[in-house]
Amino acid sequence: MSAEQLAELSDLFVVAAVLLYVVAMIAFATELAFGRARPGKAVAKADARQPVAVGAAGAPAVSESEPAPAPAGVEPPRFAAQAGRVALVLAWLGWAANFGAIVTRGLSVDRWPWGNMYEFVVAISFAAVSAFLITQIRHNIRFLGGFVMVTAALGLGLASKIFYTAAGPVVPALDSYWIAIHVTAAIIASGLFTLAGVTGVLYLLRGDGLSRLPSREDLERVAHRAIVFSFPLWTFAVIAGALWADRAWGRYWGWDPKEVWSFITWVAYAAYLHAKATAGWKGRASTIVQLVAFGCLLFNLVGVNIFISGLHSYADVN
Repeated sequence: MSAEQLAELSDLFVVAAVLLYVVAMIAFATELAFGRARPGKAVAKADARQPVAVGAAGAPAVSESEPAPAPAGVEPPRFAAQAGRVALVLAWLGWAANFGAIVTRGLSVDRWPWGNMYEFVVAISFAAVSAFLITQIRHNIRFLGGFVMVTAALGLGLASKIFYTAAGPVVPALDSYWIAIHVTAAIIASGLFTLAGVTGVLYLLRGDGLSRLPSREDLERVAHRAIVFSFPLWTFAVIAGALWADRAWGRYWGWDPKEVWSFITWVAYAAYLHAKATAGWKGRASTIVQLVAFGCLLFNLVGVNIFISGLHSYADVN
């Protein structure tokens, strides 16, 4: 296939990924709305087994606890569980289409396919979905599916409508093997940070009556684990960026707006981890700190490239 045909195929893969993510989001939402409610751990443990007094009137003479009978009429509809399984299949298909868009884009331009804002957002959407699906293999976080899918679909939609850049060469400063090192680490870390950010928003939105989501403790745990894993990757990306800057511009650090906001983002997430580890912050306070850090990340990824001029102004947004 020619470079033009590969570029067109990449664009079609993006459209397919958006459609699959949207349908998967609807299926995840169906399971969340009609599936079995997820009580908090304390409630679940209390309801799981109820003690039965020995010799009590009308009770069997046993001394061990017995499982509490399931209340009548609370069995979730069968289609809800089926919707969840279908949603996962659709999410994997959307992931495959997203991956296909990245690969064909790279082949069409004969370079690593994240040299402008469009390619970067497509890659981050892929990383966020990958973080969700890989985590889902070991831990049941299917409740996050609908929210991650809509985030990825919106990201790809913005990339196609606002950030779109025709396939072509990049500026000389980006024509380096460092793009495969520095930017790849930043993309993976950003995908995990996005998963944590979505979970943090759900933590704040979860009220006592919204029992179909897990407990706030479980939501906080998911976000914290994602940040613990992604923070070293972001640290590596910042260091690799400094090394690349020395090769490209002859200095490690020049207080370019992109460099400044990358460092601000690093400090914000470091503050979150420090507070969790030493001050024992938890709950709403730590969630707000991590969402502030996520806001810094979003401005670094999008706002700096669009609104602030600097050496990193390569978004190619018209």
